[in-house]
Amino acid sequence: MVGIVIVSHSQKLAEGVVEVARMMAENASLAAAGGLEDGNLGTSYDKILAAVEEVYSFDGVIILMDMGSAVMTTEMILEDLNRPNVKMIDCPLVEGAVLAAVESAGGRSLEELSELIKDSRTANKF
Repeated sequence: MVGIVIVSHSQKLAEGVVEVARMMAENASLAAAGGLEDGNLGTSYDKILAAVEEVYSFDGVIILMDMGSAVMTTEMILEDLNRPNVKMIDCPLVEGAVLAAVESAGGRSLEELSELIKDSRTANKF
């Protein structure tokens, strides 16, 4: 199963997104990487890396981020890891996370997930 990491400047936001996604797919492999080690707002290289390692499998990992330094820090991790089966995806954080969790738990591959989640950028809410 493809692992999913949620990266946010806020620990509470990252954990909340994981909570919502897990509600829709309780068996999904999810990890939150939000805020700094002391709980303040920011992004932490070490927290993101630990989250990737927590959900990593042969199937791969997708990383969804909120904005700014979360994206830049994730890019640094991808460069350092140099694993082709760990990808960051640009999408709405909550909608992308729920879709990723449901589809990953359903057995979708990393490539299939990448395409499906990118499509969530244009989904209408009503």
